[in-house]
Amino acid sequence: MKTYNIALVGATGMVGRTFIKVLEERNFPINNLYAFASKRSAGSTLKCGDIETIVEELTETSFERDIDIALFSAGGEISKKFAPIAQKCGVIVVDNSSAWRMDKDIPLVVPEVNPDAAFRHNGIIANPNCSTIQCVVPLRALEDRFGIERIVYNTYQAVSGSGVGGVKDLEEGTTDCYPYPIQNNCIPQIDVFLENGYTKEEQKMIDETRKILDRPDMKITATAVRVPVAMSHAVSINVTLKEDFEIDEVRNVLENQKGVIVKDDPSKLLYPMQLETSGQDEVYVGRIRRDDSFERSLNMWVVADNIRKGAATNTVQIAELLIEK
Repeated sequence: MKTYNIALVGATGMVGRTFIKVLEERNFPINNLYAFASKRSAGSTLKCGDIETIVEELTETSFERDIDIALFSAGGEISKKFAPIAQKCGVIVVDNSSAWRMDKDIPLVVPEVNPDAAFRHNGIIANPNCSTIQCVVPLRALEDRFGIERIVYNTYQAVSGSGVGGVKDLEEGTTDCYPYPIQNNCIPQIDVFLENGYTKEEQKMIDETRKILDRPDMKITATAVRVPVAMSHAVSINVTLKEDFEIDEVRNVLENQKGVIVKDDPSKLLYPMQLETSGQDEVYVGRIRRDDSFERSLNMWVVADNIRKGAATNTVQIAELLIEK
């Protein structure tokens, strides 16, 4: 089996450490593993299967070695500076930040949704926002079968989406990460407010969904809420379809979508919850029902681990696409 030289940027962060876990679990064929982080983390040791590597400080010369693919999760500013440097060294970058997502020349990829887009890269591939990823996986199936006219997102997002600072605020009752306490509270603001009244997170979901589904005209609105849950995002999605449907057909379409697990039996109180989806790579869908208030519309409840499928796993899956090709 051919093996590859892989670099991790932001290797010691929450997503970076999950990169290592996912690479190990999926038996990714690694030859050499390079780990880059801040000067503060340099010198520590990371292990992926039988491979042990010393964390190095990320510098402008870090990619001047034989590296095939670099998985980035170190924030937008780091990506803007270092992804082009890696690109010039012949490295394919799969970036988990928001830096490149809406660049028209850079593909935004969810492997179950638009895998072909990955091969139109110029050296950089963007990984979408965590909440967007879990939504577009089931929406792809509905778009392909019925066509989508309109989407309404309402998110219930875990504090791990803010990194270790969000988790600390939840566990310790501090307000270092959020403007208000998150313990026993929901905060209807994720990221900064824009002039149109939406938050940046909400606008990301709108713009990224349109790009991934290749529907720049799609009608979408979103409200993003931070909730006092450690792991896994939940999204209530209301969808208006172009064709009428039967709920059984919708359920069947979703059950046959790669990466989706349908858990939907109200008579047995079966529906997806954050507690059971944490640590999983699939997108769970339940509470599938017709919206009787508007024609050709339905509601569904979508839950997924935001650090795994929403970040690390999706990034590794993109790398798997590249080596399969």
